Amino acid sequence: MQDMVNMTTELDLRGEVCPYTFVKTKLKLEEIECGEELIVAFDHAPAVENVPGNLKNEGHKILGIEKKDDHLWKVRIRKA
Repeated sequence: MQDMVNMTTELDLRGEVCPYTFVKTKLKLEEIECGEELIVAFDHAPAVENVPGNLKNEGHKILGIEKKDDHLWKVRIRKA
């Protein structure tokens, strides 16, 4: 039996601010299949708290938040 390949999509939202960061993340999640992962890059600090919190409330799983430098974070999400 073959192992299922986990698909990962990336979304670069540097330069975007809330609430656009959440809206654009939700729209991208609608494009991928359940169980697939989305990595979103943010440079707007409030988005790092707001987007994952709202996505958790919708049932998605936040797999990690990585701070790349002083102004860049990457959030890994698994679609519910």
